[in-house]
Amino acid sequence: MNVEKLQKMAGSVRTGGKGTMRRKKKAVHKTTTTDDKRLQSTLKRIGVNAIPAIEEVNIFKEDVVVQFLNPKVQASIAANTWVVSGAPQIKKLQDILPQIIHQLGPDNLENLKKLAEQFQKQTTGTADSADLIAGANAPQEDDDEVPQLVDGETFEAAADEGQK
Repeated sequence: MNVEKLQKMAGSVRTGGKGTMRRKKKAVHKTTTTDDKRLQSTLKRIGVNAIPAIEEVNIFKEDVVVQFLNPKVQASIAANTWVVSGAPQIKKLQDILPQIIHQLGPDNLENLKKLAEQFQKQTTGTADSADLIAGANAPQEDDDEVPQLVDGETFEAAADEGQK
């Protein structure tokens, strides 16, 4: 080992002159508590109040449900803000439906009937009629989409024919 090179390296990590202690490398630990504190201060600023005694929160998306059991729920009606915190579980709508049917109001019951009809059509094998119904309600295709090519043709050949 080269003694001069070692002394040069050792000299670069000293905090003072000759004979002083070497610098100790300080480990920087990032904590998530700062994010949590910042979130809580922002929520406090907009006037969020805790809502007690909520046993379950269900958030419906397409055909899945995000379910929170015994969540911490906070709300600010004026700011139209709801905060649900807890451990989420993702479940299928069919699995959770028997448990939540008694919680639904009259408006939601009609939506539930429509969903049940769709599931029946899918399971009984009348997918053709369901596809027709879905096709009738589906938006028309955009002209911006790239068309499918016929086998053996290329875009260059189609462009050359268009120019002639």
